[in-house]
Amino acid sequence: MSIVYRNGRDLRSEPLSRRREELEATLREAPKQLLLSRRLAQNGLTAYGNATRKGLEGMVAKDSDAPYEERRSNKWLKVKVHQEEEFVIGGFTAPAGARQHLGALLLGAYRGADLIFVGKVGTGFTQQTLAELAKAFRPLIRSSTSFAEPPRPRNVTWLEPRLVAQIAFQEWTTDQKLRQPVFLGLRDDKEPTECTMPLKLQDDAKD
Repeated sequence: MSIVYRNGRDLRSEPLSRRREELEATLREAPKQLLLSRRLAQNGLTAYGNATRKGLEGMVAKDSDAPYEERRSNKWLKVKVHQEEEFVIGGFTAPAGARQHLGALLLGAYRGADLIFVGKVGTGFTQQTLAELAKAFRPLIRSSTSFAEPPRPRNVTWLEPRLVAQIAFQEWTTDQKLRQPVFLGLRDDKEPTECTMPLKLQDDAKD
């Protein structure tokens, strides 16, 4: 966050660091309800690590020596922060269009003895991955769901909850679903019962 004009002065040619100083000086005289956005570490990797640990959706990286530009620029970049977790595969939807084998995976995590549905993932697959998953799913097909509160999408095939998927995602939504999940692969070193809801979400469910 910075400022481009102050008291009639054009600050667009000034570096970001100088414009930030002008903004801070302006807000010292402003109502207390106005707050500056916080700055993370100067080192990009350190800042990314901080954003990840805080569970932030992302961060904006800016060149502190750059002037203001009224266009897209590599001096000002949005960087998304992705989380990764393991989830149980509880079913899959039928393919649509030109897609083969399956559509999306239905994912879950345990809260106690209950398998909680946390969303569907339909991206991150190759044709080979889809074929391999379909083959792995065949002996696990069952007639009923293993989810405590199952979703109701159409054309679902339920599975025994024995396979674990590694999933990248943006964040948890307020209704405890995954935002923008991406399939990364299967995990053969994890037991399904090790895939549990984050403690914070388990606490929220009790409130």
